[in-house]
Amino acid sequence: MKRLTILILLFFSPVFTVFPEYSDFYYNLSEAFSIFADPNTGLTIFPTLLIPLGGKYEGMGTAYTAVSQDSGYLESNPSASSILELSELSFIHHSWIADSNIEGVIYTVRYNDLGIGVGGKFLYIPFTEYNEWGVRESKGYISETIATLNISYNFFSNYYFYGLAIGANLKAAYRNIPVVIFPDQSAIMAMIDIGLLTRLNLFKFYVSRNKNFSFGAVLKNIGLPALGEPLPTMATIGLAYSPFRPITLALDFNYPLSFYPEKYPAERWYIASGLNVTVTNFLSIQSGFQFKGDNPRVSIGSTIDLEKISFIVNYNLDLSGRLNPLDKFSIEAKLN
Repeated sequence: MKRLTILILLFFSPVFTVFPEYSDFYYNLSEAFSIFADPNTGLTIFPTLLIPLGGKYEGMGTAYTAVSQDSGYLESNPSASSILELSELSFIHHSWIADSNIEGVIYTVRYNDLGIGVGGKFLYIPFTEYNEWGVRESKGYISETIATLNISYNFFSNYYFYGLAIGANLKAAYRNIPVVIFPDQSAIMAMIDIGLLTRLNLFKFYVSRNKNFSFGAVLKNIGLPALGEPLPTMATIGLAYSPFRPITLALDFNYPLSFYPEKYPAERWYIASGLNVTVTNFLSIQSGFQFKGDNPRVSIGSTIDLEKISFIVNYNLDLSGRLNPLDKFSIEAKLN
């Protein structure tokens, strides 16, 4: 895995060398999008729930609610485990911002129309405390862990109808903040996701057994507040359309919700769009754009499918951190 990462970084090194020259452009871009700033940003707990783990879900800009064609469904649409073609075991590493990283593992399996999946997501940030004399007093890690259990079923599936897949995620989240950093800030919480997905043929101009149009809807992170802070509850509707065999277009509309609007108003709605292009039978390319307040995000990725393993590499650029080519880089190894 380390050798593969090094080779990829060497391949993109000519691109990375131009990053310093665009620092002024990056600053001006941040200023331009500041007019879209949302005053309600950051009022929810467990931000890890909103950070894409990786895979095609991240590569397509999170516009994956109606696509959900691999283990990335665990974050996009819990109903899709019942319609996956293959069992999958995925390992993901996401270099987020500076020293912070996200690690993940997902396993999913299908028995006829019944799908089951489990997954874990772990964000960790190193922290060191110094006193006024510059002497280190303590060190540790701030971390958030998300554990997910998934189940779904594809109802009414037959020769004429693809079926209506309905599923749910049961999630447990734990935030660990060491006492030496800030006491009484660790928290544990449970929540659920509920989703549905169906596929059909619509404006299809090519011959294929696969449906070319998909519709999905999800309610995410439904649960009670933790330490007086609400969860990032959200309703999402997604569409996916393949006008030609190798191309898939996707669009998600995301509407954050708040059960306590007077005290914790919800963020504004935002959209995500994605594109997947199958270049050959072993290579596909993904790209996406998410327009969310003053922090738009552009992503690009590629998938290499071998006989028993697939590799998915993504890079995304937004305005939340430094202009560093090693930030926002993810890689997934998927066994199937």
